[in-house]
Amino acid sequence: MSKPLRVDLTTKSDGFELRLEGKVLFRHSQHRPWIEAGRGEAEYRMHRGNFKVEDRVFERRCLPEWSAEEDGAGGWKLAFWSEGGPRLEAKLSVRRARRVGPEDRGEKDAAASGQAGAPDWDAAPESLFLDFGPCPEGWNRWRFSLYAEPGEEVWGCGEQFSYFNLRGKAFPLWTSEQGVGRNKKTLITKAADLAEGAGGDYWWTFYPQPSYTTRRKLRVHAETTAWARFDFSGEDWFLLEFHALPSALVFGSAESYAELACQNARFFGLQPEPPSWVHEGVILGIQGGTRVCLDKLAAARAAGVPVVGIWAQDWEGVRYTSFGKRLAWNWEAEPALYPDLAGTCARLKAEGVRFLAYANCYLACDKPLFAEAEKLGVLVRDRSGAAYRFDAGEFDAGIPDLTNPAGREWFKNVIKRNILGLGISGWMADFGEYLPADCVLWDGTPAELAHNLWPVLWAKVNREALEEAGAVSEAIFFMRAGYSGTQRYCPLMWAGDQNVDWSADDGIPSVIPAALSLAMLGHGFHHSDLGGYTTLFFLKRSKELLLRWAELSAFTVMMRSHEGNRPASNHQFDSCPGTLAGLAAMGRLKAGMAPYFKMISAECARLGAPLLRPLFMEDEGDEESYGIKNQFMAGPDLLVAPVLRKGARTRRLRLIEGSWVHLWSGKEYSGRTWIEVEAPLGRPPAFYRRDSAFADCFRRAAASALR
Repeated sequence: MSKPLRVDLTTKSDGFELRLEGKVLFRHSQHRPWIEAGRGEAEYRMHRGNFKVEDRVFERRCLPEWSAEEDGAGGWKLAFWSEGGPRLEAKLSVRRARRVGPEDRGEKDAAASGQAGAPDWDAAPESLFLDFGPCPEGWNRWRFSLYAEPGEEVWGCGEQFSYFNLRGKAFPLWTSEQGVGRNKKTLITKAADLAEGAGGDYWWTFYPQPSYTTRRKLRVHAETTAWARFDFSGEDWFLLEFHALPSALVFGSAESYAELACQNARFFGLQPEPPSWVHEGVILGIQGGTRVCLDKLAAARAAGVPVVGIWAQDWEGVRYTSFGKRLAWNWEAEPALYPDLAGTCARLKAEGVRFLAYANCYLACDKPLFAEAEKLGVLVRDRSGAAYRFDAGEFDAGIPDLTNPAGREWFKNVIKRNILGLGISGWMADFGEYLPADCVLWDGTPAELAHNLWPVLWAKVNREALEEAGAVSEAIFFMRAGYSGTQRYCPLMWAGDQNVDWSADDGIPSVIPAALSLAMLGHGFHHSDLGGYTTLFFLKRSKELLLRWAELSAFTVMMRSHEGNRPASNHQFDSCPGTLAGLAAMGRLKAGMAPYFKMISAECARLGAPLLRPLFMEDEGDEESYGIKNQFMAGPDLLVAPVLRKGARTRRLRLIEGSWVHLWSGKEYSGRTWIEVEAPLGRPPAFYRRDSAFADCFRRAAASALR
């Protein structure tokens, strides 16, 4: 049992200072209030998951006046107000609790607290809660100024692709499409903006979260689903802005970054452990029907690829648009492409190969499932009362209402009957970002406040379908969209729709900060599309990129390829014998390391320790490691520095403290130094601790890859 958190509230002549474990959280005074209230109205315009948010603020008021009194139970009662303006009351208390979010909607949710995917209440970390009282009527814009030390690094805000250390930037937090290119200076982003306004910027993300950790080993979380903006550009402050009053601000402190991440995991929800088979080889992304899948499977196995799964996203049919090859969005098997899919799944599984599929939380309006859901009245409505239809990219789609218990049950039954019932062992649970802000929901929640919540509700539907089908230990789903609490339900994230290129903001380099930013918030299981996805304009996947991505993927929880949205434009795993041989080598490497990855996966599910973690989490004293976003630790014993630059055949990297063995040559190195190593294709720079209990496992895995 850890010692109780120490909270100090020190009053001064014109204000007070709040500290947690001696670390300043915020300071309030009449000349510099920490709270500001406002009145405003926002417009949220969506086009195919891309949002433009324009906010009009009519009035702002600082709340300089204050009062603070002890409540007799070890906490404080606080109040802040301005003359002639709003008054906000708050209660400050320390308690051991996990996060309880708006997705916890009834007795069934409370009873689930001891099940896999939800933390034990006794294991939840002790946190300092600043619970706010009723929101003053009419005041819907709130700003909080928290203390920051000059230069203090900050990490988190969900899944961030361009930056790992967020200091010096501001991050709007609103789940949306990732954005093509994600950098306004690049040609691909400019082209996407001109075409559809879909170019994005550095802060666009599927998975925002109003939470962060800092160099002072503090964790901060805002309990809200409203649009938010976290600004880390101030010299001595962090500014947190919201379109609704959070119900609470939550703070925690730890003595190490590893413990801080574990605290976050226990607070938001320990992530369910993936099935063990995902560690044992490669999942091939294949499309085209049963015959094509089986032929490509045979070719891959003949080339020595250890295949554990086929991921056929077109299992439910295809459609073609100007974007490329897309799907039917009707979550039942397409017999013309996949006749007797249940029989195929059974036969493949008997050979040690699982069949994986695809689903998302929308329904194409021209397909049978939409008609069924519309007849049952379980779809999100527009303001006229009709089923809401949105442009999904040259076809319209509707949205099952996940605030409606009947809607959730209907969708769970679709998954249990049409996916799990066929013997399918996993699926991509795609999307979750498209809830429009002008729709009408069954439970009356304003869509503006349900938008960020939607990925959590979607994750919960998928998780409950797994549980109710008794398939938790066998099947897996993976998601791209998320928000606070997603990890409690989802056993695996994937990084979304990277470009098939080498760009820092949206190509292969971007998936490492994506994993590390989530790791700091206690989210431990993460992977990416092997080879990337987005193939637009002048982008085409090269053989070199595909093989380098395979090298990176071998050190993540799942090694899964993707054809991309325009398969004919991309180099594929079976485009030539050399590519198949390279994939086979990295597949054997992954399979050989399975005992180690199973161990660290169990540790993640039990304690919250992330699989992929920043270097400084294992060596806090190495100052140079804090600025590194292109390397990672895979558990405590593997240090990985993927090749992320086109044409590179060497790699400069940082070794943290310890004695390290180069995976391929067996050469030993001392830590806390920069080195440069040879990195030909098929030899990704990786090192294991000399004294690791898995040293023999790593040596055998490397030898298997080289054979």
